[in-house]
Amino acid sequence: MFMLIIMLCARSISEDSLKRYVHFASERCIQELLSASDSNRPICCNSDTSDHVDGWKVLTFENGVEISKRTSASFHIFRSRWLLKSVSPQQFITVANAIDAAKQWDSDLVEAKYIKDLEDNLSIIRLRFGDGSKPLFKNREFIVYERRETMADGTLVVAVASLPKEIAAGLHPKGNNTIRGLLLQSGWVVEELGDDENSCMVTYVVQLDPAGWLPKFFVNRLNTKLVMIIDNLEKLAQTCPI
Repeated sequence: MFMLIIMLCARSISEDSLKRYVHFASERCIQELLSASDSNRPICCNSDTSDHVDGWKVLTFENGVEISKRTSASFHIFRSRWLLKSVSPQQFITVANAIDAAKQWDSDLVEAKYIKDLEDNLSIIRLRFGDGSKPLFKNREFIVYERRETMADGTLVVAVASLPKEIAAGLHPKGNNTIRGLLLQSGWVVEELGDDENSCMVTYVVQLDPAGWLPKFFVNRLNTKLVMIIDNLEKLAQTCPI
């Protein structure tokens, strides 16, 4: 079913086929993000802790920030969990988006724009990086979806992932030669902290190169850097009005 939708989108890019693929993929991403956030477990305070029951292994814990890794098949998924004491959930969610995140992935982001709204909370975005970018991004374009959900308990979830090249090229045929598909799957879970309206718990999860095209050592090194973008996003969020 999943591959059939991709094939249909690659041929015609009909609105219905595109919506079905993106809705299916983003729903799965949302569920994985919620599972990774594990709000019932406090941030770990011991970087020597072995694998948790859910498969996450703590790599480091410093200044209230936990960095963890989980191995799934031959892929590594990285997670950072942050206790932000001076940023409200409403403030942080304004910077938890594909465009602000892309600026942190690589500073030479030369174009970023929303190109299609599939639903009120589901959009397609074009990201184009310039000649001064890191090798992974240099002179490349990525078409990503961004889905935003509010759970019944007030938890905010944002899923961002790049589309397969076959679909992305159909949405932007002029950039066919520079488009790279399946760059990453990522997202945020932003949770309220009881009665403290000016603080929040943020979990950021990133899986770079889920298709497995790049060398593992390169992916893991870059994953470790990408998972830390919350530091800059927190500073950006602090400039947003409450």
